[in-house]
Parts: sequence; structure tokens; C-alpha cells
Amino acid sequence: MPKISNKQIVEIFYEISQILEAREVAFKPRAYARAGQAIESLGQEVADIYREGGEAALDAIPGVGKGLIEKLVELISTSKLKYLMDLKKKFPVDIVELTAIEGVGPKMVRDLYKYLKIKNLKDLERAARARKIAGLPGFQEKTEQNILAGIEFLKKGMGRVCLGFYLDLAEHIRDELRKTPGTTRVELAGSIRRGKETIKDFDLVACSSNPRALLEKFYSLPEVARVLERGKNRAFVRLKDKIDADLIVVPEHCFGSAILHFTGSKFHNVRLRKMAQERGWTLNEYGLAKGKKILASKTEREIYKKLGLDWIEPELREDAGEIEAAMARKLPKLMPMGSVRGDLQIQSDWSDGANSIEQMARAAKGMGFKYIAITDHTKTLAMANGLDERRLAKQGKEIDRLNRKIKNFKILKSAEINILKDGKLDIENSALRKLDIVSVAVHSHFNQDEKAMTGRIIKAMRNPYVNILFHPTGRIINRRPEYKVNIDEIIKAAKKYNVALELDCFPDRMDLKDTNVRKAIEAGVKIVIDTDAHQVGHLKYIPLGEATARRGWAQKLDVLNTLPAQKLMAYFSKKKHRRG
Repeated sequence: MPKISNKQIVEIFYEISQILEAREVAFKPRAYARAGQAIESLGQEVADIYREGGEAALDAIPGVGKGLIEKLVELISTSKLKYLMDLKKKFPVDIVELTAIEGVGPKMVRDLYKYLKIKNLKDLERAARARKIAGLPGFQEKTEQNILAGIEFLKKGMGRVCLGFYLDLAEHIRDELRKTPGTTRVELAGSIRRGKETIKDFDLVACSSNPRALLEKFYSLPEVARVLERGKNRAFVRLKDKIDADLIVVPEHCFGSAILHFTGSKFHNVRLRKMAQERGWTLNEYGLAKGKKILASKTEREIYKKLGLDWIEPELREDAGEIEAAMARKLPKLMPMGSVRGDLQIQSDWSDGANSIEQMARAAKGMGFKYIAITDHTKTLAMANGLDERRLAKQGKEIDRLNRKIKNFKILKSAEINILKDGKLDIENSALRKLDIVSVAVHSHFNQDEKAMTGRIIKAMRNPYVNILFHPTGRIINRRPEYKVNIDEIIKAAKKYNVALELDCFPDRMDLKDTNVRKAIEAGVKIVIDTDAHQVGHLKYIPLGEATARRGWAQKLDVLNTLPAQKLMAYFSKKKHRRG
């Protein structure tokens, strides 16, 4: 990986966009944001593109014009950007930190700096607790309360980051270490291997005939900012992306016990150790042993077998009933990774997406998917350029044309239809009946009480045309909590009205979360796994959703979009026919 990664470039461009928006600079904020979106969706590192093709190759990146090419060349060459440094001198505010709070946007940050010289989260919390914000022009007491609530929510998630935003980096480091001479195995462990929605670091377990060489390779990776700890068989580093990585090198004969130990979870491991102790044995990263005699250590499977357990998949290792199920030989046959055949939530440039329908379809087909559903926002989301009934009909004709053009692939007509405050939908039933799939979601009035929010959503699900409820609890990880909703009542309604619940697997959504997936499945409710893609680069997130579904004990038959397109359409058609 180059000195500066696409992820780092995108973060810089988005920060510039926010600063420019705060300073009310015309046009430029959108230009930087658009370029960031384009770079985020690339399948190749920008630094490699430049090295192979020079400025002409950079010019071919959508949304990157002459001025931005100069910025990219500077970033690739120096890993810094003078333009951003100059902007920060004029506007010395940590805008990324402040806008991480739900409801705080660039213009609010500008006003907070203008009136109170607030530069960072600490300044903001101090001012809010001193009740200095409510009296400012354009601010209210409710604003101040919301800011404090947002800060408290943000604090709860500090130290953990969304897996999906860091998985590429973790896998790159793993793959680079595998190239070291004498190295036979390097695997990711910890929360990453268990498919957790958030992680606090990278855990890597390796085997090598030359541990010293492998550790030296680890220290010298260009992604490493500094070495925190050096040992004979272990190293701990801080990466430039502000996350830690831990590498342990073990002998081949105890790889199984080491990967089991460092995969966790802590609670699962405690149960396993207790089972070993009850037999007079010990269990640690070096093996399952009776005194000095190693009973099992080479593979995880032999350790589980020796303890009288069926093999337990990493995603299930949370001490949530998996050990009892393994004892009773009743573990579910989890949905295999790679089972999802199509993505049923995709935004295009008809609303707030970055790519055309054709670009999204061809990208999905290139990744091996067999179908997608286009789910642009609808008319009451004006800021997302939502579609009304007329534009939906026009889009349907465009989808028909593309379905004739793109062979061996199906584009389904759908929409992300807005659930209004009273539970009504913002698109007429006469237009809904022409869609292949009708999906609905809440996008406003998040502060309703539980009774109102739950009733509102159930009323929408009761509409006879509705097939899927998108991101059912509305959360954004580390940014916005779930709205007040009785998920058990939503699941009951989903069963009653034959509505599938979505697992929106965009990295900071994961909504449904794993525990709610399990509840839905136990109730006999079907789920769908979607990326909520707004550009082609987001389509890669499907495996995150599959891992979360597995954590929710999902089998293949529980997930509708593991079906071929024809069978999926037949499933939804049954409900359509019952509408009369």
C-alpha cells in the first residue's frame, strides 16, 4: 500500500468540503465531496494509478479536475496538503470531531466558533454544560440539550471503530505479512474474525520459521506510525489510520489454540476454560493440556472435539447459547459467506447516489451478483432529490431499457419510500403497485416516543403493497442511537403482514444488529441483507452483512436475497396477488 491510502485521501477531501461549507464557499464543497466519493469507489489505490499513468490517469477519475489533480499529486508525493493546512489556519476548528455529533453540521460549527470560539469537542461540552449555547442567535435550549445528548452517545463509542471502514486495511496488512520468507500462516483474529460491527484494534496470529524477520517486516510496514511494544514473538504498533495492531507469532503445533484464544470472545473463552478445568485440564493460547501433556493444540476443531463440543463458528462465540447448542448437537447450519445473490437497497444518481443505474448494475454484475433493486428516495426527501410518482414511472422505463441491454442480470424496480410522521407513505398506492419491490423507511421525526414511533412503522407495514422495512431501528453507530421503537412489536407485525426486515450492512448502520436478527429469525421473519449503496464502491460491504446475519444465527433459508431473482420475484408476487 502506498504512503497515503485512498481512505486517507477521502478523509482529507471530506474535511476540506466541510470547512469550505462552514465558510460558505460556493461550489467547491460539493466538488471535493464528489471527488472523495469517486476515490472511495475506486478499486485501485490513487497512488498506484498516478505511478502507472501520471496526471492523465488521475484526470480519468470522475469528478477530478485540474485543480484537484494538483492536490492529489501533492498528497501522493508528501502525504500532506498545504491547502488544508492553510484552511485550518484561517478556521482553526476540529470540524471532523464536532460534526461527528448527530445534528451538528458545518454551519453550526461555524456559528459556534464565531460566537464562542469553540474549536473541539472539549470546548463544546464545556460551553453546553455552562448553558452558553441556548442563548446564541439561531440556537434554542433544545439544541443545547441535543448537543449534550450527542456528546454522551459519542463518548460511549469512543475507542471502537466500524469494522467495514477498516477491513481493507486489516486484510492488506495480513496479506503483506504473508509474503515474509519463512512465514506459513497469518490470520486475523479478535473482533474482526468474529464479524463484530465495531473493533478497537487488529489482532493477527502467525506462524513462521523466522519470527524475528516477520516482526521486523511488521515494524517496517508503511502503514505503521510508531512501535508501541517489541518482544521476541509479539509486537504492538500504532497505525497511521489511528488504530492499533497486535501481532503474535506462535509455533505451528499450537496455532489452533492461539487462534482460538485470540479470537475470543472473552466470555466464550471463559466458558471453554471452565469446561477444561472441570476435567482437570488447562486451556490457554498454547494448548489444551493435562498437566504437561498437550491434549490438543494444532487446530481449533480438535480442541472443541476434546471438550465434547461440535465446531463453533467464530461469529457465534459470544456465550449466547452456542456452547449449550454445541453440546446438544443443535448448532444452526449458518448461511455460508457469499450466499447473497443481489443487493436490494441501492441509490442511483436519480436521487442522492453518485452513479447511474447502469453503472451500479454493471458493477454489481462484475462482482458476481445476479440482480439489484434500485431504491432511490421519494418525494418528501427533497434534499435527497426524491422521486415523485411521475419520476418513478420514468425511471421504470429506464430500468426496462437497461434490462433489455444488460444480459444475464436483472434490475428490479423499487424505491426507498418515506414513512411520514403519521405512518402514511409519501407515494400513492397506484404507483406502488407498479414496483417489483416496495421498501419503506423512516427518515424524519426521530424524536417520537416509543408508542408513536412503533405505531407509525406498523401502520406503514400494514400497507398491502409493502415488502421490506429498511434499517428498522434507524441507528448510526457512534453517531446516532436507535430511535425509541419496540423492536419486538415490529417483529410481530413483520410476521403478521409478511414484511421482511432489512439488515442494512453499510458499516455504520448494521441495522438490524445481530441480536435483533436472531429475534426476527426465531419469530419466523425473513430478512434481507443490503448495502444501502450510494456509489459502486459501497457494493463491497455485503460480506459485512453476511457476517452479522451469521452472528444472528441466520441460515440461508432465513435470508430472502440468497434466492435467485426468479424465486425472489415469485416470493414477492404472492403477496402482490393477495392484494387483489
